[in-house]
Amino acid sequence: MYFFLRQTKITVLKITKKGFSVAELVIVVAILGIMAAVVVPQFRSQSTQAKSAVAHDNLRMLRGAIELYTVQHRGIPPGYENDNPANTPSNAIFLTQLVVSGNYLKQMPENPFNNLDNIRMVGNGESFPQSPVGNPG
Repeated sequence: MYFFLRQTKITVLKITKKGFSVAELVIVVAILGIMAAVVVPQFRSQSTQAKSAVAHDNLRMLRGAIELYTVQHRGIPPGYENDNPANTPSNAIFLTQLVVSGNYLKQMPENPFNNLDNIRMVGNGESFPQSPVGNPG
């Protein structure tokens, strides 16, 4: 008698990784942190430079509107009621003459650093304010 033995094939299942190890995640987070530390100061510097350029342009437009108003009103700058330099200049009159009733500005330019668009008239002999005042515009 003959016996036939069947040869069976044994398959070995490989266990595959489906995630990252803690060490790999820590390395990736460290690299991202280093990259952020390099990029964020550059971004802030660019942002400050852009705000400075906007502020300079806003001042240029405001200065041009004041000069144009002054030329068209016999040398009297905006802010004086009835264009009478004997009167005390006023913020409200300045705004009315340049923006509301005049055709000099569509709106008062906004300060890009603090988002304020208010005006403060500084008279002769009065010290210039050290910090901004007003509400965000």
